[in-house]
Amino acid sequence: MTLLWLAFAILLLPALWLLVAPLRRARLVHDAQLDFETSDKSAEQNVAIYQRRLASLEAALERGDIDQARYEEDRLDLDRSLLEDTEGLQRRPLQAPAAGRLVVPLVAVAVVAGSVLWYQQHGAEGDLVLFNVFQESDSLPTLVSQLEQQAERQPGNPNVWSSLYPIYRDSGQGEAALNALENLIAIEGRLTSLLAQKAQLKFFKAGRSLTGEVQALVDETLAQNPSEPTILGMLGVHSFDRGDYETAVDRWRRAIAGMSDSSSAEALREGIQIAQQRMGVVPEEQEAIVQGNGIHLSVSLEERLQGLLDDETQVFIIARDMEGELPPLAVARVTLGDLPTTLIMDDRHAMSSDASLSQVSEVRLLVRATRSGGTTPETGDMYGDLEGVRVGNVEGDPVEVVIDRVIE
Repeated sequence: MTLLWLAFAILLLPALWLLVAPLRRARLVHDAQLDFETSDKSAEQNVAIYQRRLASLEAALERGDIDQARYEEDRLDLDRSLLEDTEGLQRRPLQAPAAGRLVVPLVAVAVVAGSVLWYQQHGAEGDLVLFNVFQESDSLPTLVSQLEQQAERQPGNPNVWSSLYPIYRDSGQGEAALNALENLIAIEGRLTSLLAQKAQLKFFKAGRSLTGEVQALVDETLAQNPSEPTILGMLGVHSFDRGDYETAVDRWRRAIAGMSDSSSAEALREGIQIAQQRMGVVPEEQEAIVQGNGIHLSVSLEERLQGLLDDETQVFIIARDMEGELPPLAVARVTLGDLPTTLIMDDRHAMSSDASLSQVSEVRLLVRATRSGGTTPETGDMYGDLEGVRVGNVEGDPVEVVIDRVIE
């Protein structure tokens, strides 16, 4: 802050210089004006011209060139002309060069005081303090502590609460995040973006449930902006949790259209793919980039084997030629928690350019859930296979591969 006020002082110096500069020239200007007025002969020249014209007029009257009435009229015009010419030449007495010197320091003090008061009312001193807080904090706890101090000192600064809110939210401090958000709404007003964040925060605090309060916030937000992406994304999550995957996909697509955050949009795209897999359709992202001939397949786990391995267990999906003479033609990997899942395997999944699905017309599919994540089957791994799977057009119903055995 010391540098800030020093900068203000430097900026005020030219203004003060402009106020003082006329005093330095006052004596020179006074002497020049006095000299001009002393040597000015304009009044005497006007009088001399008047006298010559009056003498000429009287001579014309004596010669009989004009009558008395004409003389009186011309004499009146001549007198009026003299008065007009000399009236503008009357000057007030010059004031002393030192007159008004005391006003200058008063004006200078007023300029400085007015500038300081204006900045305190309309300036961004609080934001500058926040900038210094972010620059000087070397850890998150220190940053939070200093921001909370600023919240007490400048509770009306929206930038304080907008800085605290995401920190509280991301660190799981739900009540503190809600308090920061409500303070921000009180300052900025009921903006759709703030209402949407409040609705989302309360939605997750309520265990991903649309409570009456959350629904009221949703209705208020959508009334102002029917395409608000945060609300649409949240409603998509609610539909997904209820198993309404088609509605979830629709809402997430609409949310992505209005999003500027690429990471959030990517998360929703992944959600769309999972929802499409749950519906048993080809995920649009995969369908758009199929390379060459491929296989549209569905992988599931037999009900009696569920719970034997963790959801994080890796599942390898391998396509081999029917004769077993070539290296694996395609390999994909998911987790046990993803099952049942639907996917497309094509040349993108080839392990090398020497062996790919487009080289054959039929394959054998092997699916193995492995606890170790290794390529060699081990005791306790679960697997399933399917022979004679045709490679070709990926449209239509998927072929089904079921993991139904355990390696002894």
